[in-house]
Amino acid sequence: MQSLVTVLQQQAATLSLLEVVAVVMALLYLILAIRQNIWCWFGAGISTAIYVYLFLDAKLYMQSALNGFYFGMAIYGWLVWRSGQTEEKQLPVVSWPLMTHVYAILLIAVVGLFSGYVLDTQTDSQHAYVDSIIAWGAIWTTFLVARKVLENWWYWLVIDIASIFIYWSRDLQLTSVLFAVYVIMVPFGLMSWARSRREAAS
Repeated sequence: MQSLVTVLQQQAATLSLLEVVAVVMALLYLILAIRQNIWCWFGAGISTAIYVYLFLDAKLYMQSALNGFYFGMAIYGWLVWRSGQTEEKQLPVVSWPLMTHVYAILLIAVVGLFSGYVLDTQTDSQHAYVDSIIAWGAIWTTFLVARKVLENWWYWLVIDIASIFIYWSRDLQLTSVLFAVYVIMVPFGLMSWARSRREAAS
């Protein structure tokens, strides 16, 4: 039986340079997003542009389409954060009502199941239903990040855990590890944004 170190070494040898760059820029995005630094959207733009190609190649079509959306949201996020930022302060963190999130989750489930069915029956998509629900959930959650809605971090926790599985199964091991790191970092983002909201309200 091969040792874990040997397995990891073999996997590392098969990693593409594109995936490495995408992962590094995605990590940069999250670190800067936690700090509410507007340059997080630059890292997001580069990472998502690369992932459009990588996920197409892995036959994760909703993930590829999602990253096309992410690229557009990187531009949108930059513009929104910049328009709400002055020399004295940043765009403030806000919280949205519970029922808004309940309705959003129900809509994500319905649309995700529908698109999952289409992909499962009409294409060679892998993990069609999980892929679809993750994609639609991430679309909503990315919008929450752009608007600096605190609850985005709870959505990301669920999305990131589910993403670990589908990326690993499609031989995107480094990306899977990236999302494991995301899971670990989510609580820090939540605490940082919650503290920022409390300070703005005081």
